[in-house]
This record gives sequence, structure tokens and C-alpha cells, in this order.
Amino acid sequence: MMWDNKMVIAVRADLKMSKGKTAAQVAHAAVNCALASKKHNPEAMDKWMFNAYPKIVLKLKDEEELFQIKSFADAAGLVNSVITDAGHTEIPPGTVTCIGIGPDSSAKIDKVTGELPIL
Repeated sequence: MMWDNKMVIAVRADLKMSKGKTAAQVAHAAVNCALASKKHNPEAMDKWMFNAYPKIVLKLKDEEELFQIKSFADAAGLVNSVITDAGHTEIPPGTVTCIGIGPDSSAKIDKVTGELPIL
């Protein structure tokens, strides 16, 4: 299925987080992006909400790839949020775990994340 607007969360695979930890990090990114989008891109937020909030979770190799994707998202003017873990459970404090991008047009996001594999 193709959506006009979506949100993408890209997660570092090299951290080997548990499913629960990964889900929590993805949720942090989704909430941060939704709140930022409501403030900075309300039209995209409205379209995303109207289309049942599609979220796609993708896989990153490592932190370097995450920041490369962030630079592309910034250059494209996409709302994004890098998530840094507090370190209370599985990984050290300050570990960068994932990046949320959007919501925005699928075409615009795909130019940044289209080559990343599904998690």
C-alpha cells in the first residue's frame, strides 16, 4: 500500500536492542516527530492523521548512517528527531538509537530513506 503522507523511523541495527527496547525507542521518535510536525508543518500532520497515521520502521547499519540520513532530512526540510537513550536498561546513557522523519509527503521522505531496508 502507498500513502501520500507517512512517518519513517530508522533504527540502528548494530545495537541489537530487544524488541521491547526497540519499540520504546521507535515510540519516542514517533511522538517527538508528531509534536514537532504539529508545530512546524501542521498541513502534513493533518494529512498524516487523515490517512490513519502510517509509520514505517527501517533499519540503519550504525550511528554514522543515522547522522548521514539526518543531514539529508535536514537538507530536504523534513521534520526529524534523533533519539538518545537515557541508559536505564540495555544500552549506555547517551547512545543514539534511532531517527524519526516526518510526517510529510511519501515522495519527499523516500528521497531520504528509500534505500533503507525494512526492520
